[in-house]
Amino acid sequence: MTATRPTTDADRPALLGGSPVRTNGFPAWPPANDAAVRAVTEVAKAGVWSSVDGPVKTEFERAFADHHGARHGLAVCNGTIALEIALKALGIGSGDEVIVPGYTFLATATAVLGVNALPVFADVDPEYVCLDPDAVEAAITPRTKAIIPVHLAGHPADLDRLTDLAVKHGLALIEDAAHAHGARWRGRGVGSFGTFGCWSFQASKNMTAGEGGMVVTSDDELADRAWSFHHCGRSRAGAWYDHGILGGNYRLTEFQSAILLAQLADLDEQVARREHSARILDEGLSRIDGLSPLARDPRCTTHGYHLYQFLYDPQAFGGLPRERFTAALNAEGIPCSPGYGVPLDRQGVFAQRRFDQRATGFDPAYAATDYGRLDLPETERFCADLVWIPQQVLLGSDADQADIVTAAEKLSAAAGTLVEAT
Repeated sequence: MTATRPTTDADRPALLGGSPVRTNGFPAWPPANDAAVRAVTEVAKAGVWSSVDGPVKTEFERAFADHHGARHGLAVCNGTIALEIALKALGIGSGDEVIVPGYTFLATATAVLGVNALPVFADVDPEYVCLDPDAVEAAITPRTKAIIPVHLAGHPADLDRLTDLAVKHGLALIEDAAHAHGARWRGRGVGSFGTFGCWSFQASKNMTAGEGGMVVTSDDELADRAWSFHHCGRSRAGAWYDHGILGGNYRLTEFQSAILLAQLADLDEQVARREHSARILDEGLSRIDGLSPLARDPRCTTHGYHLYQFLYDPQAFGGLPRERFTAALNAEGIPCSPGYGVPLDRQGVFAQRRFDQRATGFDPAYAATDYGRLDLPETERFCADLVWIPQQVLLGSDADQADIVTAAEKLSAAAGTLVEAT
């Protein structure tokens, strides 16, 4: 930590009344551009606003699946439902276990509860914050039916080892690619390695229609089962009023499909821009004591960068808490957050077991379900030390990325002042 005190208004942290590094914003998100307006207008004029086989929905499903290397795509109402449909299509339910990472958004695990199965949390790896294959193997029991790796922040999980584990133990692999639009592992699209791949199009995601989700698979039979679940339990070959299974109306509308189809055309260019910006941040932030950009697996040939992540060491900033650091960085005009603050198993729904234990076949003596007290050391570390920068920031110019580095350097130099004011 640099010991010098701020001597000018520009040197003083904006959190303490100084001038911020930036007063102009980063690229807006969602991208309300002319293409989105045209797409919605065309649907409105066409008169087909929602249909299971609507022309725009069908085109989007095919194009998105093809972009990621899968045969079938199914556009649904959100990413949580995408995961639930995948689980239901596989017949996973009461008494079954599904392994999920401890560091992820709630939906990865609550989707498992949604089909009356039990999520079992495993730790993440120490470099990429993705599901650790060794932890997965240790968590497998006779009741395990599936593994859900999360491609966190857009970095693929270890699909080589996880695929091998799934095959070895006869398990389904469901890729949670909610953060990983356009990401590739060894040149192949994520989502195409598992039995199913699932995405979210929620408002913050790298492709968005406000809400929405996608399920992809290359298994013809599973694709038909998933289709039935998203279309009120109907079958492709059956009559309109013929409901063979318990499904729901989970279809994506033509309006949402049109917006997403327009965004898909820009995805590769935006992915390249985010990767370029991330390289600038890697180089600049790594020069600052106490800030460590995350590593990238060489097999990750394309990083989705829903988030840019780096580790923060408070000791290098005189003991300044991470939350105070992120508040100070935000005050400098740099959007950021501390990410997930606690391992997912400590959320009340799990720690207090606020779900139907009889439906899930919960066994109080079974250690893997001792939510709130699991030993997930890497998950703990990332909950304590990670800082997130949202994806739209990476769509900015090289000068925008340089401002992020400048702001971090400013806070490093003024850390002592920030600590005193805390």
